[in-house]
Amino acid sequence: MNQIDPQDTWKHICNVDELDDVEEDEGLQVTVDNGAVVAVFRVNGEFYVIEDLCSHGNASLAEGFLEDFDVECPFHGGKFDIRTGEATAFPCATAIKVYEVKVGDGVLFAKVSPQAPPPDEEAKDA
Repeated sequence: MNQIDPQDTWKHICNVDELDDVEEDEGLQVTVDNGAVVAVFRVNGEFYVIEDLCSHGNASLAEGFLEDFDVECPFHGGKFDIRTGEATAFPCATAIKVYEVKVGDGVLFAKVSPQAPPPDEEAKDA
């Protein structure tokens, strides 16, 4: 019997109309039911879902500024391409996760895997 990998299931992110008040150069932070925290962006009517935590520091990318497809971290000014997750400006060098999205019946879904706890929290549990 094949097991369904929970990381391969579509997760409800938000209703599309929840993004009506979010400007195209802004993001929306969403906590998914599996504990992952993501940032949602809309560019030219297309939706993008990325991991919310900057890979350089403890900053929410949903609070960053979006220009074209690059989101700027609000802490140090590093940037990431929301289409690929690649770091595009120093000091960021490590890519972030980008999740596949789909829209159905006015709901935005994404294939979001659970997030691992930050390294300092893992050390506390050891």
